[in-house]
Amino acid sequence: MNLSSPEFLDNLAYLNPWRKSRLETYILQTCIQAFLSALMIVAALIFLIEYVSISKTLGAKADVSGLSVIGLMLEKSPGSILVLLPFAFLFGALFAFVNLNRRSELIAMRAAGVSAWRFIMPATVMAFAFGLLTIGVLNPVASKLNDHYERVTASLGETDMPVPGQANSAVYLRQGDGRQQIVIRAASQDSKVMGHLLGVTFWIYDIDAKEVPVFRKRIDAQEATLRPGYWQLRNAQEATVTGPPTAPYDVLTMPSNLDPQKAFKKYASTQSVPFWRLPGLIHQNRVSGFSTALYELKLHQLLSTPLMFAAMTALGAVFSLRLMRLGGMTGLVISGISLGFVIFFVNQLFSSMGKAGVIPLFLAGWSPAILAMLAAMTLIVYTEDG
Repeated sequence: MNLSSPEFLDNLAYLNPWRKSRLETYILQTCIQAFLSALMIVAALIFLIEYVSISKTLGAKADVSGLSVIGLMLEKSPGSILVLLPFAFLFGALFAFVNLNRRSELIAMRAAGVSAWRFIMPATVMAFAFGLLTIGVLNPVASKLNDHYERVTASLGETDMPVPGQANSAVYLRQGDGRQQIVIRAASQDSKVMGHLLGVTFWIYDIDAKEVPVFRKRIDAQEATLRPGYWQLRNAQEATVTGPPTAPYDVLTMPSNLDPQKAFKKYASTQSVPFWRLPGLIHQNRVSGFSTALYELKLHQLLSTPLMFAAMTALGAVFSLRLMRLGGMTGLVISGISLGFVIFFVNQLFSSMGKAGVIPLFLAGWSPAILAMLAAMTLIVYTEDG
């Protein structure tokens, strides 16, 4: 935009509320264009990396066409793009405000008395709003695509890991609540009947007042079928630690809180679980006695996403506010990019510490975003007020 044009001069007449809005809209449009450009670059790099990775992985194990590889790439890539979105906002803010600085538009704004907080705020609010959109819409879509990708690659033999519930292989399940935990092992599963297990053993534990599992009894059954709300066992025999085994039961039923439609599915990875399902899955795993650390960490990281996007945008902006005529702009831009990588490393470090139980999961999920925002606000205050 030409600095002498009536449009730009009109934007700088910020004392009028309507004109204030026009100035913020202009800055917002500039930032959105830069964000989209940065996002396209990040997405292109991820597409290329994923295409090569999938081609090498599946090419040696299955006869897959090029179009199939492209389809799998498009299903796997959105999850990776969401992980690197903070960099898109960092680079986008850097590009946008460096261009404004190069065209001397920032100089004119500062000369007109516009505060740095004023022209950084529109981009930061936009990034925060996009973070909310990421949580509510983009993450569920990416999770669904990733889940389909994992199913397809598993059927093509991408992984050699056994899938729970596969016929002719041992099946391990677990169910429970706050009072009892049951570990279930079956020698095999009948592939023709859903939920029908053969050679089944149930280890039943009671939860005492200190929440410690205490073994109570063991049940061996020739076969067991999972029905809605209960197990149906045939030729079952009970054994306790204090008495002899009981006589075999022709038919024995046991209560169950497992879903026959979901109990034998592969353990869901965190990338395949959308945001809206995480609270319910955490509760279900907790009452069943499974670890919920990964899912809880994922939930906290998703909830902190808007704050992280806003912080990275503010960091990108503050590192490009130095006047071009003073020099040193290249060094500041490199410093901003380096700080972005440092925050990414800190995020991975806190995630690893949270998974290992070194720090609370809440702290592991929220600390990187909070630290990034505090760093951005500190630098803005230092730049604006000295």
